[in-house]
Amino acid sequence: MCRLRDRRLPYRRAVLRGALGAGYALAALPVVAQTSIRTPADGLTAGEVMVPVGQESIPIYRAAPAGRTGLPVVLVISEIFGVHEYIADTARRFARAGYLALAPDLFVRQGDPQSYGELARLISELVAKVPDAQVMRDLDACIDWAAAHGGDAARVAVTGFCWGGRHTWLYAAHSARVKAAVAWYGRLEGERNPLQPRHPIDVVGDLKAPVLGLYGGADTGIPLVSVERMKAALAQGSPAARASTFVVYPDAPHAFHADYRPSYRQAAAEDGWQRCRDWLARHGVV
Repeated sequence: MCRLRDRRLPYRRAVLRGALGAGYALAALPVVAQTSIRTPADGLTAGEVMVPVGQESIPIYRAAPAGRTGLPVVLVISEIFGVHEYIADTARRFARAGYLALAPDLFVRQGDPQSYGELARLISELVAKVPDAQVMRDLDACIDWAAAHGGDAARVAVTGFCWGGRHTWLYAAHSARVKAAVAWYGRLEGERNPLQPRHPIDVVGDLKAPVLGLYGGADTGIPLVSVERMKAALAQGSPAARASTFVVYPDAPHAFHADYRPSYRQAAAEDGWQRCRDWLARHGVV
């Protein structure tokens, strides 16, 4: 009986906290309302679905053109704040461009990131407890689900922001089903531990899909020396690693694509979005 309750726990949490993709995480406030982008859902099938992962299920925000199948698939990996309105809106932007976009709640087993008002507590009590291996399994399950629900498993891409940017690199090394990846200001190096045993710089020899890294030159958390070390490592990595590249926006801070935050930089965000779509198209995910 205890095991049964454990399997249902992600579903129960998802129900108790309300709709995925609604509102903003407390720790990310205040929202800069004048720059927040609002992408309409008309003409789309959009909302929460449950996706099986082994003996349990996780909630995912899904957005796709209504009534269409055989769609290219893009996995959208959130920031540390989880799948709130900004991530759901980003999924809808991909859907309006013709993609089946899936933004999974990768924190659901550890807790609800939107309930945390303090950034330090959110990181130490929740984010730091998410195993990389768990994230990889959940993303694998997303592709399986997409293949059975209107997606083309031969055209799969992954993109992610901050925490999700780091996992974008890792997943491009993990899955041979990924054809292209775009990492937005994801950490490249760091301390290793049993839950996070490797970082992007450690997996360049395993990269199976080329990665476009979109980074800010004024990002105080990811210094340019880290980007340069990653570039050097990529040059000695797999064929996909050698095909990877960076675009660094000199004056952009961390989270420059996050249109709801003061860190938003419109010019860099819009250029990065176009480069993201071009990268996916160049590598056949369109």
